[in-house]
Amino acid sequence: MKGLFITGTDTGVGKTVIAGYLARYLLNKGHTVITQKWVQSGCKGNFPPDIAAHLKAMVRNKSYVKDCLHLVCPYKFRFPASPHLASRMENKRINPRKIIRSFRTLARRFDFVIVEGSGGVMVPLDRRILLIDLAQEAGLPVLIVAQNKLGAINHTLLAVEALRLRKMDILGIVFNNPQREDARIIKDNPLIIGALTGENILGILPWTELPEKLYERFVPIAEKICKIQR
Repeated sequence: MKGLFITGTDTGVGKTVIAGYLARYLLNKGHTVITQKWVQSGCKGNFPPDIAAHLKAMVRNKSYVKDCLHLVCPYKFRFPASPHLASRMENKRINPRKIIRSFRTLARRFDFVIVEGSGGVMVPLDRRILLIDLAQEAGLPVLIVAQNKLGAINHTLLAVEALRLRKMDILGIVFNNPQREDARIIKDNPLIIGALTGENILGILPWTELPEKLYERFVPIAEKICKIQR
């Protein structure tokens, strides 16, 4: 596994935490690792908030990416919206070639590059290109993150179908439990999605406000991800 693309069934499902924790796990195994956010919207300052969250999960500070921040996050926009709209509001064009070059440059420098997508699978960069098209061009396997709630079945099945149509390698699905949801739904979602898709259900992360406890629960999931990619 040289690189990995983490996509979600929606926005706000926990991709950022999982990207950071997977990077931390690989760092702890002695690898050189970097994360990427190809397009960051809702960026009010100079430093991309999702990259800051990755670093926090990795137990690293901003100096870790100071020499390659322009590669780690090629595009930053202020308005919190889909990349196509956020870029249009600043009269800027997202160049897909710049994104691919940034990934390949980092892939030469690091053992692993973990890319966090923006929102869900079918997020547009403009009127022609979707973010997942670039992940396909880069040859990246995909990890799907789903929020374990009512509606997750439909969203996850659609994500799987979209990736399969592009013949992309799906590593598996990780479920994040929300703070409040019926226990019967939480239990059933992974079972029915696993049965319908045949994809690897890599694990379920509980709701907790304790980062270290959450990382401990993530480690077995990270082990499964790495085993799949050996």
